Amino acid sequence: MSPRHVLVLGGTAEARRLAAALAARPGVRVTTSLAGRVARPGEVAGDVRSGGFGGAQGLADYLRAEDVDTLVDATHPFAESITANAVRAARATGVPAVVLRRPGWRPAPGDRWHEATSLDGAAALLPGLGRRVFLTTGRLGLAAFAPLDGLRFLVRCVDPPAPPMPRHTEVLLARGPFTEPGETALLRAHRIDVLVTKDSGGAATAAKLTAARRLSLPVVVVRRPAPPDGVRTVPDVAGVLERLGL
Repeated sequence: MSPRHVLVLGGTAEARRLAAALAARPGVRVTTSLAGRVARPGEVAGDVRSGGFGGAQGLADYLRAEDVDTLVDATHPFAESITANAVRAARATGVPAVVLRRPGWRPAPGDRWHEATSLDGAAALLPGLGRRVFLTTGRLGLAAFAPLDGLRFLVRCVDPPAPPMPRHTEVLLARGPFTEPGETALLRAHRIDVLVTKDSGGAATAAKLTAARRLSLPVVVVRRPAPPDGVRTVPDVAGVLERLGL
């Protein structure tokens, strides 16, 4: 009997943990697909492929050609188009699909959060909140902030960002997890007076929120997109394994 083939759409810490758990199960073959946007992704157990599929149809063709038994979307909570394609491909092929989404962050007492539904919305809020911005929304999408010539930005991302970006920008290349003391020191050293972040969730980058709270800094939080209609997500690796009966 051929092993059960699970395709994981990865790129997150949860995807790496899931791949390791699946690779340790007898009778399971796991393949993790990475978009290839990060130059030095972490080590992943099992088979790995890199690059896109060419949309929902290309992914459906791959599911059939590789005899995939289960599809798990464990991409970033903001990878909206990938999730939509995964759901369409799964429905077209009849391959069972699971969407893994770590829970989003929630404000705590003392937080000064300002919510936005997009990067453009976040940019529109900034002039009224501060002039020195710590921007932690990733290396893509900085064009939304490019018109804000009167503000100064510290942009932190894993790989060098893509232009266009704000005129007054300092880039800090770093990969989490980060600590509260380190984040507090960073905010003070750069005299930051407003933080911008996506609601990525998870512990690896949450320390900046605690640091901002302790320093009474406003935080602009870009809310994550909703999952496709009819899709029920699971919050962690254990939930995926339970859904897979493993």
